[in-house]
Amino acid sequence: MKKACILSIAIMMLPSILAAKVVDSLYFDARGSFNQEIHNGKYIPRFMADHLNFNIYGHISDNITYRVRQRLHVWGDAENPFKATDWLCVNWQATPKLKLYAGKTAALIGGYEYDSPAIDVYFYSRFCSGLDQGYVFGVNMDYRFLPDQSVIVQIGNSPLSNGFKKELAYNLAWGGQFAKWWKTIWSVNFIEDRYGGMINYLALGNHFKFGNVAVDIDFFNRAGIGQNDPLFTDYSIIGKVIWSIHNWNLCAKFGYETNKAHNVNSYGQAYDRVILPGTESVYGGCGVEFFPLHNDRLRLHAIYFADTFSNVHNIQLGMTWRFRVIKN
Repeated sequence: MKKACILSIAIMMLPSILAAKVVDSLYFDARGSFNQEIHNGKYIPRFMADHLNFNIYGHISDNITYRVRQRLHVWGDAENPFKATDWLCVNWQATPKLKLYAGKTAALIGGYEYDSPAIDVYFYSRFCSGLDQGYVFGVNMDYRFLPDQSVIVQIGNSPLSNGFKKELAYNLAWGGQFAKWWKTIWSVNFIEDRYGGMINYLALGNHFKFGNVAVDIDFFNRAGIGQNDPLFTDYSIIGKVIWSIHNWNLCAKFGYETNKAHNVNSYGQAYDRVILPGTESVYGGCGVEFFPLHNDRLRLHAIYFADTFSNVHNIQLGMTWRFRVIKN
């Protein structure tokens, strides 16, 4: 009853928001699918509703903007009342080069799989899907020192702790490019976890564009503070390729993730709580996307994906659609 009341109030307020003329873009997007899961010789078919999101972009003044993205298929709880809210932030363009923003945004971890909107990702690495929360409240500073180069600093709640706990994350990222065909999202992160430890991430996301072929290569190195062998013993490598042909996309993605068994502290506790010591996994899949309207308002997909950790194979057919209410 309480959830229905909140949603009703939000719908009733919508005309007032539109009348204020501060909304630049408002739309809903949704994704649904039929998934055939195969595990140990068992076939589990099901229809699924994957996403239903409410998105607003708007402005308060010429140099102050805001963004909201609410997942309508998820509800908050007492521990994390804003669990269903991905974006809820205000941005101040203080100077042509400096932007300050505060509120709930994506935790500033590099990598293109992590940075992609969830509705556009059919299957994730264990690392990206294993964080307690991918979106956190905090403050951010974005300084664009060259037209295509930015340094971003974020201090916010920890993605390794749920809700509004005392654990924090200290993130520094560079978004830029070495050439027109090579863009980057690189970050260095120091993240407190709910067990009293701190872990360092080095995330190197690379996006290459060659004509109608796009390639993403992500590398995540993880190391606890005080860990021996901090490089190349706890890491993920992810590669994705998309070949666009008219209104078709041919897609493939593969990843390798490992954490050596010796990456524990003197008490036998894991430095990394997401990819546990002794883990080694390969995952991947391929598929096709079709855009019948030649734009992003309607997308059909057919994909196959699996991983060696769970040994589950999936064949999926689905559709993504967007309902645009306002577009300026």
